[in-house]
Amino acid sequence: MAENAEQNDAKHDNSPPPPGITDQEKEMAAGAYEAFQTARYDESLKHLAALQELTKADYKIAMNKAVVEFYKSGQTTTGALKQKLLAIKNQVHTTAEDVDGLDDVENSLLYYNQAVIHYHMRQYSEAISVGEKLYQFLEPFEEKFAQAVCFLLVDLYLLTFQPEKALHLLAVLDKLSVQGGNKNSKGELNSSSKDIGSQKAEFTALIEAAKSKIHQYKVRAYIQMKSSKACKREIKSVMNTAGNSAPSLFLKSNFEYLRGNYRKAIKLLNSSNIAEHPGPIKTGECVRCMFWNNLGCIHFAMGKHNLGIFYFKKALQENDHTCAQLGDGSNGQSKNFTGIPMCALLANKRYELLYNSGIQLLHIGRPLAAFECLVEAVQVYHSNPRLWLRLAECCILANKGGLEQESKGLPCKKGIVQSVVGQGYHRKIVLASQSALNTVYSEGQSAAIPVASMEFAAICLRNALLLLPEQQQEVKTENSSKMSTHSGSTESCNENSDTCSGKSAESDKLFPAPPSSPLRKQEVENLRCSILACSAYVALALGDNLMALNHAEKLLYQPKVSGSLKFLGHLYAAESLISLDRISDAIAHLNPENVTDVSMGVLNTEQDQGSEKGDEPVESSGKQTQLCYPSCVTSARAMMLFNLGSAYCLRSEYDKARKCLHQATSMVNTKEIPPEAILLGVYLELQNGNTQLALQIIKRNQLMPTLVQRVSPPEARKKAIQPIQLPSSFTQVQRK
Repeated sequence: MAENAEQNDAKHDNSPPPPGITDQEKEMAAGAYEAFQTARYDESLKHLAALQELTKADYKIAMNKAVVEFYKSGQTTTGALKQKLLAIKNQVHTTAEDVDGLDDVENSLLYYNQAVIHYHMRQYSEAISVGEKLYQFLEPFEEKFAQAVCFLLVDLYLLTFQPEKALHLLAVLDKLSVQGGNKNSKGELNSSSKDIGSQKAEFTALIEAAKSKIHQYKVRAYIQMKSSKACKREIKSVMNTAGNSAPSLFLKSNFEYLRGNYRKAIKLLNSSNIAEHPGPIKTGECVRCMFWNNLGCIHFAMGKHNLGIFYFKKALQENDHTCAQLGDGSNGQSKNFTGIPMCALLANKRYELLYNSGIQLLHIGRPLAAFECLVEAVQVYHSNPRLWLRLAECCILANKGGLEQESKGLPCKKGIVQSVVGQGYHRKIVLASQSALNTVYSEGQSAAIPVASMEFAAICLRNALLLLPEQQQEVKTENSSKMSTHSGSTESCNENSDTCSGKSAESDKLFPAPPSSPLRKQEVENLRCSILACSAYVALALGDNLMALNHAEKLLYQPKVSGSLKFLGHLYAAESLISLDRISDAIAHLNPENVTDVSMGVLNTEQDQGSEKGDEPVESSGKQTQLCYPSCVTSARAMMLFNLGSAYCLRSEYDKARKCLHQATSMVNTKEIPPEAILLGVYLELQNGNTQLALQIIKRNQLMPTLVQRVSPPEARKKAIQPIQLPSSFTQVQRK
């Protein structure tokens, strides 16, 4: 959930002048710094220009001029400042990778300013690279600057979901505070009484502010680690040091949200006085936007998806309003970073909110609206395999056909009767020949055009597979973790375990998946299984049977495949084999003994985090689950038997098909019999010449009790009227 981030500004070099400079130069430098501190930027620039005439070789003057000009522009020329600092760095022939170049501590402010710019431009990897180089030379820095470097790195580690590294730095900051206190007490003997008083007051305020920040950062780190006990301890310290401020209440609300106390989390959010919080210009955050977003996340976790999308829309409106106030006419979509104060660049959360909105819309059965949100978010977060999978699921749901319109209860007649032709004696019933699963979304258009078609779903799934790290040969056995992303600033955390991620982070490598939390090794394997299952389903819908068989077999060979996906893998492999006229191989996959578990443990694989994003498996919609996915092992085995009966029909083994139909019907109640099974019963009766009974099955829309027990006499078989077309060979089962 949302919390305040440390604001880091570009620094003016106010270090004491090196020995050997004249009194005139010292006076000019002091005048430039004083003018800068009091926001008299023109006067500061004049002093710096005069100073530059005297010492042209000193690159620090050029750096200070760039910083003063940046502040004079209202911090809106971030890109220009970045280029100037880069040119200065090249001029002094040092690079961030050159450790020896940092041996001269005088260069530290140049690198710190570069790291701050990278941070505000969301170039976190570059900022961390520079910050870690600075951290190696922490001891020679003065205390205030050392604290600034550490706080910047802590922020960056939390934004990139590295809470363990952040906690290590926070321990260093604690030591710096203690050491600073000792130095301050020793220095009192050499100062006048007035200086002692002012220095002591300033230092005490600095230490108290640092302690409050340290406690807040620790809470954020423990929330990311889902460590409830440690987080509870730090929450008390935060409330003691910061009181009932908006940041502290937001953090406490996030903590309660982590524990599943959603009503208490809402109460804490509502009690925060966000009106008194400074605006995004000062803090770099839109607290109103965070407030609505967090409410949306909490209601998402409560299963109140319509309320959740209402709050996400409010957050988007607030975000667009903030961007307009900051002078960004394109609502934060411009990429040149001009016209917006640097400290407010991080305030725009448009794409994170679109990500959350898309997942929420997917849950309430609006795949086309969800697709529009996610396809915009993927332009920024194109390296996230989970996001590509969600886009593919939008396409699948948008092309499901009549399944969405089926009601609970008996199967819809539309799945059996295609149309009725003629009247009276000449009245004919036209039965559906196959599941109308794949609808042509855009004829004549390229599949790469982002529309909610099955062709585009195939591209999304291919991208998702390519983005996953290469599969390791050696896989350890461990319990699959339940993760369901939805943000808080954007994603939900339903686990209440102190060791949920703290210990595993040491043993598992993290794979970035912005804006969600990084994928751990086990989560990557779970995600791979889900993508392969979707890929097989989409390939079948597109008629690419060889590719479907390839994906299904890869799914079945996965070492960590769940029972539910293993069931689907057998079904998809059998369907593709039947389409390839390899009936015997298909029958081997349709053995009911292959089904031993249909749990959904691996599919719910995204339980993160704390800061910016959100999504949860789209398949959890209750209405769709009851209609197209077996609820238990018995129902799954019955589904296998229905399909096995269809396979036997294709080999003209009608007695075996009838036995399969009989056995499957006895295993489930009437409401769970799919339309394809009823069509199979009609086909078998027509094969035996029982036209009247076949008509009764169609009219009643259910298998007759006597149908599955009846054995047709030989003479009836001789008179049997051969139907023109076989029924659908398979019961389409969509992945849940």
